[in-house]
Amino acid sequence: MKKIIDFIIIFLLVFLIVGMFNKKEQAPITDWWIVLTTDKTSYSIPASIKLNIKNLTAKEVSFNTCKNIELKWNSWKVSFSGSTICKDIKLASGKTEIINYASEYKKLETAGKYVFSANIWNEPISSFELENRWTISKIFIAFVYEPILNLIDWLILITGYSLGWWIIIITIIIRIILLHPQHKMMISQKKLQAVQPKIKEIQEKYKGQQAVLGQKLMALYKEEKVNPMWSCGFMLIQMPILFVLYNVILEIRDPVNSYYLYSFLQNFEIDKINHIFFWIDLFKTGLDLPIQWVILSLIVAGLQFVQIKLSLADKAKQTKKGAIIEKKKDWFAAIMPDADVMNKFMQYGMPLMVWVFTFTFFAGLGIYWGISTWFMIVQQIVVNKILKKK
Repeated sequence: MKKIIDFIIIFLLVFLIVGMFNKKEQAPITDWWIVLTTDKTSYSIPASIKLNIKNLTAKEVSFNTCKNIELKWNSWKVSFSGSTICKDIKLASGKTEIINYASEYKKLETAGKYVFSANIWNEPISSFELENRWTISKIFIAFVYEPILNLIDWLILITGYSLGWWIIIITIIIRIILLHPQHKMMISQKKLQAVQPKIKEIQEKYKGQQAVLGQKLMALYKEEKVNPMWSCGFMLIQMPILFVLYNVILEIRDPVNSYYLYSFLQNFEIDKINHIFFWIDLFKTGLDLPIQWVILSLIVAGLQFVQIKLSLADKAKQTKKGAIIEKKKDWFAAIMPDADVMNKFMQYGMPLMVWVFTFTFFAGLGIYWGISTWFMIVQQIVVNKILKKK
């Protein structure tokens, strides 16, 4: 029963992490002949709008994206004459064409309801709302998003528009910023492993007295200068960074980002960003180019295994020596995840998760995780040597 509970907890943890990276798409608005849908029903200014056109007829459909597709705001037609989005398209039966209006964001800076229409047979339509951002959102963009975006574009510019080298540089910067808290976390984790026998003794001695047990454990943590929350807290810090990096890389080529550039980067050319890095397309996944991704994902997973192995080295020695007292059998133990099970999961489950993530998501995220893990390996070796001398 206890192993089943441990498995359920681990499964829910994996499910929540994967869910962070999954984005819901708008359900299509079907029409008998031609289907027009935007990727969202509401946008904030500046907007990156994509129109999906699906041919549900039995024949090929020919149309021009400017002559046959119209966009109106309060019955006023928005003109895209001379734009790069104007082109002739032949759409086969059952196929979908995506028209990206991101480069035309300057023509879509007025709030209100917009309607797409197509004068192809039965004139299908699709509408969306364009809204001004709230004050809080504007403050966040002005003081957080814009500075970060301009730093990112500046780094890409000085690397010759290389997205791969930018990922490496930004990873190094992030690791340097997190160097001190990471060091404290590693020290705390090692100290926590060292006091496990004392923790087990207290748990055995005050079994069933949860209030007293909590007080004794807190006193032990204070005496040994150990913070059991450091490890979890540091993971909570890293997850938003990983999530932001995921979205930044995913949307780095969006022309709407030009709206937020400072004056010294006004000549920054988004189209020049090179996403090929050592024969790997950083926007592709393992499903697109399996050979390169198998190699990359195995390297990253291997680095993760080494890092976790180093962090649990002392724990393994303690277990072999029999320093850990037999597990308690009270009801509290029955519902809590087993420490040994969690360590096994960390040692083997985490590298497996990292392998799946690296293979599933685009390579840019895998390169970030690999470089970051390499930093942690070096730091873990240093921490282990420091603690051995004490």
